[in-house]
Amino acid sequence: MNRHVVALAMVSLLAACGDSSKKSDSTTGAAATPAASTTSGADLTGAGATFPYPLYSKWFDAYSTKSGVKINYQPIGSGGGIRQLSEQTVDFGGTDAPMTDAELAKAKGGAVLHIPTALGAVSIVYNLADLSQPIKLTGDVLAAIYQGQITKWNDARIASLNAGAKLPATDILVVHRSDGSGTSYVFTDYLASVSPAWATKPGKGKEVQWPVGLGAKGNDGVAGQVKQTPGAIGYVELAYANQNKMATAMMKNAAGEFVAPSIASVTAAAAGAAAKLPATTDYRVSIVNAAGAGVYPISSFTWIILFEKQSDPAKGKKLTDFLKWALSDGQAMEAPLDYAPLPDKMRSDLMAKLDTVK
Repeated sequence: MNRHVVALAMVSLLAACGDSSKKSDSTTGAAATPAASTTSGADLTGAGATFPYPLYSKWFDAYSTKSGVKINYQPIGSGGGIRQLSEQTVDFGGTDAPMTDAELAKAKGGAVLHIPTALGAVSIVYNLADLSQPIKLTGDVLAAIYQGQITKWNDARIASLNAGAKLPATDILVVHRSDGSGTSYVFTDYLASVSPAWATKPGKGKEVQWPVGLGAKGNDGVAGQVKQTPGAIGYVELAYANQNKMATAMMKNAAGEFVAPSIASVTAAAAGAAAKLPATTDYRVSIVNAAGAGVYPISSFTWIILFEKQSDPAKGKKLTDFLKWALSDGQAMEAPLDYAPLPDKMRSDLMAKLDTVK
């Protein structure tokens, strides 16, 4: 076994054996579980993506205070959220990877609606303590790192993008998700869009056969692994990167600019896509590597998924009432948590879409 994989595995083992309260501290508020998500006797249950969990936690807590409706949400990854909704074991799912046509066909509860709730960025995080400026990367270089073709931080292809930076001659330690992940879907969707080699293999998906690296569970797991491991690189949602005060790479966009992940650069990525969407559209749309100035190229919507025909009318009304609140009052909570609110036109169209839930 490669000695670097062994080193990472030892870090993971030590973290797993430590005190659980200390482990939660390593990912700050992003991994915290609010009362609204743990209270028994919840009115609504959901499961899925960790990408929007910091935002959803805030929403569920605020909405419980406002309405008395308690929502239990388990951040188990987008793949788990899709499976649990499809099996009708939860009232709604959370996903950053839109369901495929095959997954939609297998869902036991009939037609599934995808309701975008927020915009986020997948940040490329790294652990290089002596680097004083953000590192710059391109999509093809990032793909080569995750394919195991670039293995040193001072590789000529990285150095050529970072003139004047003192890059160490140390190994790059790759970290990726180990669970079925919407964050992985967005990340691999981006790599497939910029790298023909990556598009061929391993391609895009919630789960892929990673050529190299060590897996960690959840956005919080990847953030913790990178933070504890000198020389590591990983990918996490922007909120996890910022709350953990992690260094993030500037990525070259389709316009040739190096752009950092931010609310403004994610909003720019969504602007063109939102303008082209008709009110009755299928909202399963990718905005990675979007055209335009100021765009961060690894941006995405995140969705709540639910059945168009609700088996329990009372629960169905509670769910649609919550989603309408999330698309109105809840949007003000997004920017402080490093998510970008949805464009106004999209929100008004989604309100009408929710009225079709039976």
